[in-house]
Amino acid sequence: MSRHRIECTVNGEPCSVEVPARRLLSDFLRDDLHLTGTKRGCETGVCGACSVLLDGEVVKSCLLLAVQVQGRALTTIEGLADCIAGGAGADPSHRLHPLQQSFMQCGGLQCGYCTPGFIMAACDLLGRNPHPGADEVRHGLNGNLCRCTGYTQIVESVLVAAEKMHGN
Repeated sequence: MSRHRIECTVNGEPCSVEVPARRLLSDFLRDDLHLTGTKRGCETGVCGACSVLLDGEVVKSCLLLAVQVQGRALTTIEGLADCIAGGAGADPSHRLHPLQQSFMQCGGLQCGYCTPGFIMAACDLLGRNPHPGADEVRHGLNGNLCRCTGYTQIVESVLVAAEKMHGN
């Protein structure tokens, strides 16, 4: 199987790795970089558990090949707090991002498996719409599935985070 060297930025840090041509981005993150916050769920792009930010926009990492991120910037759940703090390593205590804090505060997580994907999708949503209403949050997260919470706490978590991040 052919291998390719990819150079990209992952969570603010330069990354240069040789990968098999057909390696999925989700597998690259989990198996090669040991960033296990990105979950494998359906592996068909339906559940959203594998959501990450690619150049600031949410993508399903199970639908992309690792070679497709050549020269681009990835942010995973592990890098989210550092990104808000101004870059990788900017906050050595790795404080939580307001979305992560709100999910804990509002009970927007139960088993936690889907939570990283929801948080990454919410980060994308709040980047595009800093003051969403509940319907806009539901629409913005419709590519993510949760079997535990019933979604009410997830929507509340995003609304609380929006308030923390952007005020009225």
